[in-house]
Amino acid sequence: MIKLSVNVNKVATVRNSRGGAVPSVLEAVKVCVAAGVPGITDQPRADARHITLEDVREISGYLRAQGRNAEFNIEGDPRPELLDLVHQVKPTQCTLVPVQPGEVTSRAGWSVNTPRDGMGRVIADLRKDRIRVSVFVDPEPAPVEWAAEVGADRVELYTEPFARAFTRGDAEGRESFGVYTRAAELAHSLRLGVNAGHDLDLENLVMFRRLPHLDEVSIGHALISHALFVGLAQSVQEYLDVLAIER
Repeated sequence: MIKLSVNVNKVATVRNSRGGAVPSVLEAVKVCVAAGVPGITDQPRADARHITLEDVREISGYLRAQGRNAEFNIEGDPRPELLDLVHQVKPTQCTLVPVQPGEVTSRAGWSVNTPRDGMGRVIADLRKDRIRVSVFVDPEPAPVEWAAEVGADRVELYTEPFARAFTRGDAEGRESFGVYTRAAELAHSLRLGVNAGHDLDLENLVMFRRLPHLDEVSIGHALISHALFVGLAQSVQEYLDVLAIER
């Protein structure tokens, strides 16, 4: 069964565009959990343009009170402020993502030139707190191998290239899917779990759900956008239904 982790950043983006507390990120989390979602993701950026550190604490407290019926995944770059918070709230998973100055959203996975010793120490410290660690990588052999070398538990495959190929037609979608299949097989051979995320939606998931060894997908923008028209609980259910179909 492929797990769905709903990224609630977009709810915070709408709230912050007006100020105040509406729409409530915590209420969105509650709706998702009630609808049966097995995971919640957020990414508190340094500029706090959507999720804030206080949001993280509230979400963590709620999920903990629910008995961890849904896993909590915190994404972000390994800056001291974020790492301190992660060690405090101890989510189920921390996904380490590179951040480029001025970016609107993530545009690439970790470079294989990222120092292994520094990343390895960050990952080891997180794992000491029993936090599963995933690293965001491009679907290529070198980054997947780098992830294994630095001690990650999982990789999160950056799926925007697949999503763009899928929109260009079946042939390009299948070709791109082959690239991800090889990356997933390599990750599995290196004893890494396989997550995926970025621009996955109800259409391209029909193909991508067949990825071998896929543990989890993180979806935010498309799911929240769809929720504007059908409601959040219904949107979550539609994504769960797609992922539940036998691969």
